[in-house]
Amino acid sequence: MKHKALLAFSGGLDTSYCVLWLNSQGHETHTVTVDTGGFSPAELERIHTQALALGAASHTTVDARGELFDQYLRHLIAGNVLRGGLYPLSVSAERVCQARRVVAHAKEIGATALVHGSTGAGNDQVRFDVAFRALAPEMALIAPIRELAPSRAEERAYLAARGFEFPEKLESYSINEGMWGTSVGGKETLDPWQHLPAAAYPGGEVDPMRPPQTLEISFARGVPCALDGKSMAPVALVQALNEMGLPFGIGRGIHLGDTIMGIKGRVGFEAPAAHILIAAHRELEKLVLTGKQTFWKESLGNLYGSMLHEGHFFDPLCRDLEAFLDSSQTTVTGDVRLQLHPLGFHVEGVRSLYALVRPEMASYGESTRLWSGPEAAGFAKIFGVPQMVALKARPEQP
Repeated sequence: MKHKALLAFSGGLDTSYCVLWLNSQGHETHTVTVDTGGFSPAELERIHTQALALGAASHTTVDARGELFDQYLRHLIAGNVLRGGLYPLSVSAERVCQARRVVAHAKEIGATALVHGSTGAGNDQVRFDVAFRALAPEMALIAPIRELAPSRAEERAYLAARGFEFPEKLESYSINEGMWGTSVGGKETLDPWQHLPAAAYPGGEVDPMRPPQTLEISFARGVPCALDGKSMAPVALVQALNEMGLPFGIGRGIHLGDTIMGIKGRVGFEAPAAHILIAAHRELEKLVLTGKQTFWKESLGNLYGSMLHEGHFFDPLCRDLEAFLDSSQTTVTGDVRLQLHPLGFHVEGVRSLYALVRPEMASYGESTRLWSGPEAAGFAKIFGVPQMVALKARPEQP
């Protein structure tokens, strides 16, 4: 069956191969690039020109950076989501956002098939497949690279035979840049004993003598809204923090974890804005949320991050978790002061009108007007009763 097919197009080797292959099968091929950050205007123009030169019937560029923040990153910040305590879900959020916009554009142009260029070995194929089938089950799903499994040399030869030269990459590392972080893959990430050299990261070598820099981030109901006292839209603020943090080498690391396909995976990353914002947001929450709120936010935030990472974003549970996260941010308004220094940063101070630190009522380890000394002694005695009784019942356990 011949289709009016819409391909999620990056302009790289795999998706360029897909355009030619789809046309060779008689499909009417249209392409779309969903910009979730990481593309310069010149790169977007190159991708547009390349798609049409390859034979795409049309090419469209969609700016989804605002949508990426409003519908995905906002909740990842609210949940303080770092997979494995380290990795911001940059690629996970981007792929779901991109897939969603691809489906929307496919419906606009009357496409009958959705196409992606993922291989059969990684997480992205699952994220695209699940989103495409959930949002457009009536459309055919085509994944040429996964189905045909050509080697990259075979792809280059196929393109060259049709007049499109794709020289073999001389770079040692595979880079995937986005608004919420840049992933880095290379030979070192395949061996869990190895580490990535500084030169592998987009920020490169870091000057250890670089002077520290202090900055202030303001939040309104959990959403970053100002930088150093200047009001900024979230996307612009994220971009500014990426630019500020990059020369300090902030947000670098290697994440080792479980893939959707059931194997272990390892990827390097550099995500200055994500690490700075989540650390600042978490510190502000410590000031304004109760202990039980913080406990359940940590648990449910991790659950939300896992569902997004593993392609379950369209499960209704995610909407329930988003409602919880939104509710938890009612009082997360205030300012956080941080200091950046080479290869790290720390929070210096935090303030909010909703602060639960109330020196006029009580100061930890100092004094309190909320209870007396005898009342504290009675509380401490009763608080330890369960342990005392348990040890009496089990004298063999010290």
